[in-house]
Amino acid sequence: MSTSRPSLQQLEMRGNFIQRHIGSNPQQVQEMLAELGLGKLDDLIEQAIPDNILNSEPLKLTGTISERAVIKYLRKMRNRNKVFTSLIGMGYYDTIMPAVIKRNVLENPGWYTAYTPYQAEVSQGRLEALLNFQQMICDLTGMELANASLLDEATAAAEAMTMARRLSKSPSNRVFIDQNCHPQTIAVMQTRARPFGFDVVVGDPYQQDLERQKFFTFLLQYPGCDGEVHDLSDIVRIAHQQSALVTVAADLLSLVILKSPGSFGADIVVGNSQRFGVPMGYGGPHAAFFATKDEYKRSTPGRIIGVSKDCHGQYALRMALQTREQHIRRDKATSNICTSQVLLAVIAGFYAIYHGPQGLALIAGRVHRYSQILATGLQSMGYTILSRQFFDTFVIHTPGRAKRIANKAQEAEINLRIIDADHLGISLDETSNRDLIRSVWRIFSGPAGDQPDINALDKTIAECLPQPLLRQDAILQHPVFERYHSETEMMRYMRKLARKDIALDRSMIPLGSCTMKLNAATEMQALSYHEFNGLHPFAPLHQTLGYQQLIEELEDMLCDLTGFDAFSFQPNAGSQGEYTGLLTIRKYHQTNGQEQRNICLIPASAHGTNPASAVMAGLKVVVLDCDDNGNVSVEDLRNKVAEHHDTLAALMITYPSTHGVFEEAFREICDIVHQHGGQVYLDGANFNALLGLSRPGKIGADVAHLNLHKTFSIPHGGGGPGVGPIGVGQHLAPYLPEHPVVKGVNPHKTEHGTVGTVSAAPWGSASILTISWAYIAMMGAHGLKQATLNAILNANYIAQRLAPHYPVLYTGKNNRVAHECIIDCRAFKQSCNITVEDIAKRLIDYGFHAPTVSFPVAETLMIEPTESEDKGEIDRFCEALIAIRQEIRDIESGKADPDNNVLHNAPHSHRLLLEEWQMPYPRVQAFFPGNNQDDDKYWPPVGRIDNVYGDRHLQCTCPPLSDYQ
Repeated sequence: MSTSRPSLQQLEMRGNFIQRHIGSNPQQVQEMLAELGLGKLDDLIEQAIPDNILNSEPLKLTGTISERAVIKYLRKMRNRNKVFTSLIGMGYYDTIMPAVIKRNVLENPGWYTAYTPYQAEVSQGRLEALLNFQQMICDLTGMELANASLLDEATAAAEAMTMARRLSKSPSNRVFIDQNCHPQTIAVMQTRARPFGFDVVVGDPYQQDLERQKFFTFLLQYPGCDGEVHDLSDIVRIAHQQSALVTVAADLLSLVILKSPGSFGADIVVGNSQRFGVPMGYGGPHAAFFATKDEYKRSTPGRIIGVSKDCHGQYALRMALQTREQHIRRDKATSNICTSQVLLAVIAGFYAIYHGPQGLALIAGRVHRYSQILATGLQSMGYTILSRQFFDTFVIHTPGRAKRIANKAQEAEINLRIIDADHLGISLDETSNRDLIRSVWRIFSGPAGDQPDINALDKTIAECLPQPLLRQDAILQHPVFERYHSETEMMRYMRKLARKDIALDRSMIPLGSCTMKLNAATEMQALSYHEFNGLHPFAPLHQTLGYQQLIEELEDMLCDLTGFDAFSFQPNAGSQGEYTGLLTIRKYHQTNGQEQRNICLIPASAHGTNPASAVMAGLKVVVLDCDDNGNVSVEDLRNKVAEHHDTLAALMITYPSTHGVFEEAFREICDIVHQHGGQVYLDGANFNALLGLSRPGKIGADVAHLNLHKTFSIPHGGGGPGVGPIGVGQHLAPYLPEHPVVKGVNPHKTEHGTVGTVSAAPWGSASILTISWAYIAMMGAHGLKQATLNAILNANYIAQRLAPHYPVLYTGKNNRVAHECIIDCRAFKQSCNITVEDIAKRLIDYGFHAPTVSFPVAETLMIEPTESEDKGEIDRFCEALIAIRQEIRDIESGKADPDNNVLHNAPHSHRLLLEEWQMPYPRVQAFFPGNNQDDDKYWPPVGRIDNVYGDRHLQCTCPPLSDYQ
């Protein structure tokens, strides 16, 4: 029997990346299509998607590039970056990530593919790692409370400013910023202050007569950008006399030997944990820290990890004060930050654990001693050192020669900080050594100049820091910082924590609106390339040509996919993208003489960061009604735009909708807003349902942010990193963000100016842009379209399978959903007192992370399978939910106890195996439901956590070691 030979094209397609990324094989796709009564995948376009939003022109993207070709291309790209020794400082320093952390965390999908720890029972490992981070920050800053990280130092300082305004009893509307703060921090503060109407004063707090002026908050840098370390006591005293709050932006490594900001009476301490083992990465991602007094805990932005107990009375961790999660508070929110930098905070915490207090003291002491030796040597060569009391940074007076010396340094592959024509700055770090010191001396003296003797200087130099500014108290005394200093113990500790969690390496994470798709290993490889992760964000542009190529090519790709004309990569989270996009719209109206346009229309169904972002951008929120199908009410829209015709600034809309539906009236909605002078902001959280099928910029949107950590495969990292770039039409491009240090970040800038600076680094979290570039390159136009259609297929298949058991709450055209579906669990509360939380916890016993709980509708589950899951895994998940529905029926019928049942008691921890079994249902039903976990059972480390207890007994630092046993 003869068989037909496959064509060359078919042979080339087999085994390519598209088939590796999309979970289901062609046979499984056909089986799911048959279940839906469809013949081919493209039938979904006609069935589910409105005709008037589809692409009218083909994409310009190149064809698929193989994984091997991508690696080869990125290798050439990285070689265009020149990684010099950067002594620029300004908040960024070279560091050494211990190899055991690199291998077991950064390169371990058990850590980087996990989701935010909303389901605490399956997140105990990373919650413990984050609690360690909080303990480390509290110890070093001298504060009572720390959160589990923010986005970067500059935005953390801006969060502190708005928090101070809420807490301060001062009637003043003025902010004082130390002129010795890092310039990017000052710029972000000025941008954030503008919409709130705060008056920002930048000056020298040690020379200015502050007692005669009134401010509601002060920001001080410690040590200063020029390296100077000041006693903060007098300024803190003056501030508190005015009822003002003091924020100190501190360098974390310096706090190992310097007196803590808390000892001076600071109210808030912020900074960057980057130099604790996290590469500079041309700007990010890095975990900012935010510490404050215990009395301010309910006003603190971001997430706080707290100690609680489970239903068995055992020690357990959770996100504390969860009502502070800002998206819940909508337009009453104090911040739009719903993203932290978990993976990077975890790395920084492990760095402190691995080195311990003694190891950190050695690192900090070495950096400080080298800095004094280098400065003293330069002084002996005739140079004036302007910094008197410094940790690792000092300023050199070089009259008229700064640029000449800096150029000479670059010839030796060393970057110095050019302050102006007469001054240079030098900052040393963990990687600095004797050879570097000698190289710097050579640069300043010339090849024939005599070199000072390092050993002689080491014996004779006097400590430049006065005793009252040196730390006297002990740090990191909790046993966790003393126990894991050998690589063997460290490796086992990290594995112990990772196995407590459910990440994508164990099972699907079917979270609605969160898109937990495959983060392919090939996409992740570039993160470990030194030429990408070793660059200082303020390195001269001629040394960063590989990054410039990467950013330009990725911008071209995204413009093609979205239909926009320009992108800014500066926003380093989706929430930051929303804020930046709305600022851009505000600036556009102001430039056109329409300052009064300040109304932002937001559907009632919107994610809570939308109204929070609008308020932060200086807009007033007007809520739009939704109809019974979850769509924006066009009638209410017409009424609201007519009412606010002269003041309408923008409409924020998510598409597909937050309810997981392609609204038929999207283009009509955009036209109505434009007719009344407004702009359309598209929340791109669900862009993965449009990718390759529709371009928002061509169907009515003026600006949109994209979640690269969702649609474009950057991993969530347990709750960060993320990237939220914004795409805009040509009319908005001139107003995109710029940067005070690196020029040319916005090439479209005109004389009208921009929105300013929104993040610390010029291109945000630049190092992880390599992931999205690789994803797009390997998928190509065809692959991206296939991914979108498979995601929509998987969601509709789940809706079809679950519909006989759970009502599907919202559907669109032909009763189809988009890339996610919502199942309604509200009736169970009435029928048998089973809540959606009970279902979520019971899913843990089946080995699954729960879908999104009670969003956007209370007592519902929002399910998004993504294209990366195959039919087998999807069926396993559906069968778990169907089995749980039967367990609910057993309670409804009286077959199961109404109070003591598998749902109320879920999840079932292994601790129950150690006790006499007293449940009215068999042990096998509790631990092995579904008969599909026998060979790889996930054992939840704790039972259901008592949230109320955790809030009433708030503890946000490490408990005694005995509690871990």
